[in-house]
Amino acid sequence: MSAKVSDHLLQRLREWGVQRVFAYPGDGINGLLAAWGRADDQPRFIQARHEEMAAFAAVGYAKFSGEVGVCAATSGPGAIHLLNGLYDAKLDHVPVVAIVGQTNRSAMGGSYQQEVDLHTLFKDVASDFCEVVTVPEQLPNVLDRALRTARAKRTVTALIIPADVQELDYSPPTHAFKMVPSSLGAPAYAPVPADEEIARAAELMNDGEKVAILVGQGARAARPEIERLADVLGAGVAKALLGKDVLPDDLPYVTGAIGLLGTRPSYEMMRDCDTLVVVGSNFPYTQFLPEFGQARAVQIDIDPFMVGLRYPFEVNLVGDARETLTRLLPRLKPKKHGGWRHGIEKGTARWWEVMERRAAVDADPVNPEYVVHALDGLLPHDAIITADSGSAANWYARHLRMRGTMRGSLSGTLATMGPGVPYAIGAKFAHPDRPVIALVGDGAMQMNGLAELITVGKYHREWQDPRLVVAVLNNHDLNQVTWEMRAMSGAPQFLPSQALPDVPYADVARSFGLDGVRVEKPDGVIGAWERALAAETPFVIDFRTDPAVPPIPPHATLDQIEAAAASVVKGDSDRGAMVRQGFKAKIQEMLPGGSKHRAPGAGEGP
Repeated sequence: MSAKVSDHLLQRLREWGVQRVFAYPGDGINGLLAAWGRADDQPRFIQARHEEMAAFAAVGYAKFSGEVGVCAATSGPGAIHLLNGLYDAKLDHVPVVAIVGQTNRSAMGGSYQQEVDLHTLFKDVASDFCEVVTVPEQLPNVLDRALRTARAKRTVTALIIPADVQELDYSPPTHAFKMVPSSLGAPAYAPVPADEEIARAAELMNDGEKVAILVGQGARAARPEIERLADVLGAGVAKALLGKDVLPDDLPYVTGAIGLLGTRPSYEMMRDCDTLVVVGSNFPYTQFLPEFGQARAVQIDIDPFMVGLRYPFEVNLVGDARETLTRLLPRLKPKKHGGWRHGIEKGTARWWEVMERRAAVDADPVNPEYVVHALDGLLPHDAIITADSGSAANWYARHLRMRGTMRGSLSGTLATMGPGVPYAIGAKFAHPDRPVIALVGDGAMQMNGLAELITVGKYHREWQDPRLVVAVLNNHDLNQVTWEMRAMSGAPQFLPSQALPDVPYADVARSFGLDGVRVEKPDGVIGAWERALAAETPFVIDFRTDPAVPPIPPHATLDQIEAAAASVVKGDSDRGAMVRQGFKAKIQEMLPGGSKHRAPGAGEGP
């Protein structure tokens, strides 16, 4: 039997080294599904519960494997469902290829069932490459370009294949007019700036006395060079949220996260520095960077279209972070580790003490900060941590210290709800021999995490390390929005929009063949983590946490904390009193000078 277009598509994916496709079936890709059967399920068809979850899993796989993630869906509604996950990939600069079906060519333009203008629909999310396959000879070129573009530009690309084209006999492009042959492979390359630009950057850094470094995910492959840079310049290093795993947090000069979810020492370092070096990050919140005119600044980024944003940089170096720093470091003059560096290290050490005290504050029934802080000391050094959007992201950003080869990520730029569990699934397929922990709120868990536990139950026996722990911060509240309402408009919790029903998450996990436990008292927190991390099956911990614990930003003043507490009083006097009396006293320890600390100017967002 001659090979079909669908057969050759899977063959070409195998030749590219694609091992898994995260997908959901439908008749718009029936030709592909039949080909998967003929190909003995190679590459593996990983079945999610929903196309959006397939896209999220592909993003998680790409983030933690360093490979291109591939997802597939049927025409019409299946293709539409992919979009949120694909936008998550695009905005976080993650390489993902989407393969979607389409109605037969003969029906296109006829308002046929499930007919959607997919090329128009995908043209924004896959703006770098989105093509429809109309004849067999077209396939190798467009598939190769989709994979190569996704990898080279760290973006989303899309391939749309009508159902009837999938069933056509495959014939390759010939040596003829208007045929486009293609070849496999995406050679590695590492661009570097011109020598004169590197010399300008070195001169600027050598002139600085109080140097701050900000790193993002683009610096991940340059850990030794970043450590050397900080040592030579006597600098501290703050991390954008997507760069949380770039450097370990047990280095004394690493100040942790920056921004609304960041740390006080990162905020103060940016407030006081005279020189800023940004490597592999496009952290968007300008108000957390130095005041304009205060610091001279250098940016290093591999993408020429992303340099010069966010801050008035004096020198922009376009190049691979590792190769650029390798050329830059010999030109730098070592600085003494004087008061600037010592102050950063002292402030960072004090911050972790404050986090411990914050975690120890009584709450009703359990302090969510204690839940995540307790995990910090128990994490295996090869753990992978995913976090969902919402207040869970605050505790992930502030309480977990990256060490060893730990990895971690979340939806950084889209900040969409729902990727925590599917990211964890993608991580387990990328590294089946490593433990994975997902921190999710009950809102995200109810949105889609519960259904993806079925996916975990379907595949977990394939993983060498069985540990996939889902920690649900169950506070019966869409908590991040509740606190944003209080902070931005002084409004109490609006229950019709914010209140969530209680769900027995651990019981649901057990009904799916997994394991789990519910924790309703602080003295059960550590034991639950230890049990989950020693389990021989995926595990769900249902932590009953207090929604009145505020995600206080690093620049907050005591007056602002008091205002947030007062807004809680409007809705619940007991909880408001707890915030007012308990947290205000504790937070004062991390805000010497109280309300004298600089707060963001009027009109500045989070």
